[in-house]
This record gives sequence, C-alpha cells and structure tokens, in this order.
Amino acid sequence: MIDATFTTEMADRLRELGTRFKLPTFASEVVDRFTRAGHDAALPTLLEVLEAEHGERGQRRCDRLLKASRLPPGKTFATLDEARLPRAVVAKLRELAEGDFLERADNVLCFGLPGRGKTHAAAALGHALVQRGQAVLFTPTFRLVQDLLAAKRDLALPRALHKLDAFDVLILDDIGYVQQSADEVEVLFTLLAERYERRSIVITSNLVFAEWDRIFKNPMTTQAAIDRLVHHSAILEFGGKSKRAEEAEERARAGTTATEEPATPTPRRR
Repeated sequence: MIDATFTTEMADRLRELGTRFKLPTFASEVVDRFTRAGHDAALPTLLEVLEAEHGERGQRRCDRLLKASRLPPGKTFATLDEARLPRAVVAKLRELAEGDFLERADNVLCFGLPGRGKTHAAAALGHALVQRGQAVLFTPTFRLVQDLLAAKRDLALPRALHKLDAFDVLILDDIGYVQQSADEVEVLFTLLAERYERRSIVITSNLVFAEWDRIFKNPMTTQAAIDRLVHHSAILEFGGKSKRAEEAEERARAGTTATEEPATPTPRRR
C-alpha cells in the first residue's frame, strides 16, 4: 500500500517525469517496485529530486534557446511601455505570449510608422515564447535575406531553409527595408512559401499592404506573398506618436531650459 503522504497525483507526476526523461521502464515500474520493497516512504523525496532535475533542464534549455534567438536583451514585456500601445494590441500580445498560435503555424503581422514600438513588442513576444521553451530567431529582414542569397550562390539554399525549420517562429524585423533586387525578392518569397502553414512568422513593417509592391515589385508576387501571410494571421496596428520623436523633443526642451536659466547674480563688493 502506498504511503498516505504520496497521493495518486504525485504517482502520476512521477510516471510523467520518467516518460519525459525518456525512462519508460522507470516510469512504469518505479511506484510498484518501491511499494513492494517497502520503500514507498521514499517516493515523495524521489519526486522532489526529479522535479528539481526537471526545473534545471528547463532552465538550461531556455538559456540555450535565448542564446540562439539573437533577441535584443532589453526588449521584454517588463520594459515594454504598454501605456503607449492600443489596448487591443496589448491584449493580443499577452494572448500570443501563451504560444498557442505556434501550434497552428499562424503568423503575426505588426504594422505602424517608425518609433511606434513594433520591434520592442515583437522582441518581447519572442522572449516570452523562449521562456516557454519555444525556439525563436529574431533578425532584421535584410540580414536574413543576405544570408539566404549567399546560400543560394553556394547552391545551399535548401539546406539553409531546412536549418530555419528548427525555429518554431522567425521574427523578421523591418521587412520594408529589403533592397528589392530580383534575387532578394526571390529568396524572401521562397522563405515565406516554405514556412506557409508549417511554421510561424512574426513580421514588423512600416509599409501597409498597399505599399508592398515596393518590396516584391511584381504585383502577382506581392499578392501571393500577402495571401500566404494573411491566411492564418493576427494583425496588430501600432498607432500613436513616435517614441523616438518625443524623446528628442524632450531633450530639446531640456536643453532650451538649461540655456535660458538666469545666471546666479554675483554679490557686489562693498
């Protein structure tokens, strides 16, 4: 008979951890073997040790994922100024941070003028997903496109795309800054097509869809790219004033105030 302090839920958790650690015999036998041997009082301690191992493995995995993600270190939800963002955007970001959209291979499209917080929000989402054990890659779009172009020249584009498949989500920052040569358009479209309905993409863009012909040039290619991205996606629109512009104005005002402060009068000598 199992010790009264060791509940059915604890026994199930012990078996679950054994399975997660790829120890099938341990998972199926540990409770019965310990009980028959009269060591069932040790089962809570054994579970405690396995929980500690589970926690350590999880943290090590998150550390590895974070290093591979190339996420900006300071751009998290903790530092995101949510008061500057529309409420609907904040609510949707928190929902997306649960990670369910990755299971559906949905995309996230962030639109807005420069300085509206798109990059910070996308990076914060990436950090949250890494903490949930998801593989994320954050990259400026132009840089990834250049890497894919180099792979294409080396006849290694399929291999490069396969390596990107290891990431549950790609965060492509500033898609509007691609240089728009024919080769760049081709590898970018190939990437979008390869991940369609298989892996998620998060995109930030200063250009609305009506301006994407500046990226893809050909109207048919533009429409095909948009169709693939929008088919399963959440669209976030970032409005308000530019944070960078406001900070520049504040610095200018502070400088003006400093120069206008009256000098301290010099006492007269008697």
